[in-house]
Amino acid sequence: MSQPPDELNICSLLPSGTEILFALGLGDQVVGVSDLCDYPPEARDKRVVSRSKVDASVLTSEQVENQMRRLLEAGEDLYELDRDWLNTHPVDVVLTQDLCYFCEVDAVQVMDAVRGMPREPLVEVLQPKTLAEILASIKQVGDACGAAEPAARLVKDLEDRIETVVRGTGSLAERPRVFSIEGVNPLVIGGHWIPDLLATAGGNIDIYPPGCPAKRIDWKEVTDYAPEKLFIDLCSSDLARNIQEVPWLADQTGWGRLPAVEAGEVYLIDHVYFSRPGPRVVRGLEILAQLTYPGRFSGYIQPGEVLKLDLDLASGAGPGEIGRCFRPFPRP
Repeated sequence: MSQPPDELNICSLLPSGTEILFALGLGDQVVGVSDLCDYPPEARDKRVVSRSKVDASVLTSEQVENQMRRLLEAGEDLYELDRDWLNTHPVDVVLTQDLCYFCEVDAVQVMDAVRGMPREPLVEVLQPKTLAEILASIKQVGDACGAAEPAARLVKDLEDRIETVVRGTGSLAERPRVFSIEGVNPLVIGGHWIPDLLATAGGNIDIYPPGCPAKRIDWKEVTDYAPEKLFIDLCSSDLARNIQEVPWLADQTGWGRLPAVEAGEVYLIDHVYFSRPGPRVVRGLEILAQLTYPGRFSGYIQPGEVLKLDLDLASGAGPGEIGRCFRPFPRP
């Protein structure tokens, strides 16, 4: 591939791509983003080129599911792509994804939009499925956007942080059974890099191998596995939304008998460190390491990132009251 020019017009249609671009110092060259690209804060000032037809911020998981199913059954795209803007504004590189048509506009829709333009942009499809592939996708963006050296430096820094976690868990003979839930009603496990993060942080999650697809599961899979630590990091959900959704879990048969619930080892975590396969995924790894082995890791979790089930508050609380039974972790 020929060397790209020093200055490019880049359109990122997925939050992880936008985060990578800004981390590589290319924020000034970003001319378009999706409506979910909110980090770093400067990304919110960019032109929104792709927008979801379903506003997940004001709907429950069940309502989001129903609206998306209705759109799909009607043969509609889930995302509105501003084709007029793309046709009238020169763009050199477009970042898109081909992992989850629920999460962002996918490569097929983007390819169709740019086909036949007087100067077709380079379309880079990011589809990492493991932690190693996330690092590789950072280099992919760097190569496409003329920032190969910054990408190599960023990846080296992330690899060093990962190695710190690996060294901290390498001597462990026994590892707790851990489980991560990325969606409720329907119940979803994240798959892809999530099992990788859980295992690298020192947890036992042998029922889902790294790189496996995200999938819907029955609640019985959770109770059968009997996790000793339960992480709830619902996709596209901050802590406030997690609190609203957790009563559904608490209402499931056997919730109170899960070892994690009995021990108070249930955590709500902000989704941004898990659902976006970019540099902050390593923050997610560090958070999981501290939650899995608080005696070995500390200082990773910042205020407002994690809530922990309080057994005293949860004692006698019904499913509808479980949301108020979580407290900041670590305690101030």
